Amino acid sequence: MKQWFLRIIGAGILFLYIWTVVLGHDILQPSIASKILRFHVLANSDSNADQAVKLEVRNAVGTYLQPLLSDCEDLEETKAIVETHMEEIIAVSEQTLQTYGYDYCVSAKITETNFPQKTYGAYTFPKGTYEALQIVIGEGKGKNWWCVLYPNMCFKGSVFE
Repeated sequence: MKQWFLRIIGAGILFLYIWTVVLGHDILQPSIASKILRFHVLANSDSNADQAVKLEVRNAVGTYLQPLLSDCEDLEETKAIVETHMEEIIAVSEQTLQTYGYDYCVSAKITETNFPQKTYGAYTFPKGTYEALQIVIGEGKGKNWWCVLYPNMCFKGSVFE
């Protein structure tokens, strides 16, 4: 009976090892993902100009969203505000692009997307699928930028500095 119990425990440990180390799954990721909303901006391309204007769009949208989200107390409230202001988010993005001489189209939506592991200060978010406000500039084939809208990690500290 004791050997049977040890074999089950050993098999469980082996399963967890394979699941986390070999397959790269994080046991905590789904729980974390259900409590946050990320912010994701994809550039048109990897050109220096497209990467620079991506950051300008990020800054403009961040400046627009900061006062709207500063008092949010939960994920649902944050998502509702973002959804309510989606047209304005797109307009701010387009106006920013126009200011810098670009006529790229912009799309924005709350969607599920895959993220790599990312550390924000003392917090590390495992790689995996997360819900995010995603802004796509032009073809959206360039390097991207991301942070966490809820809980608010975009507008505090050095994310926009």
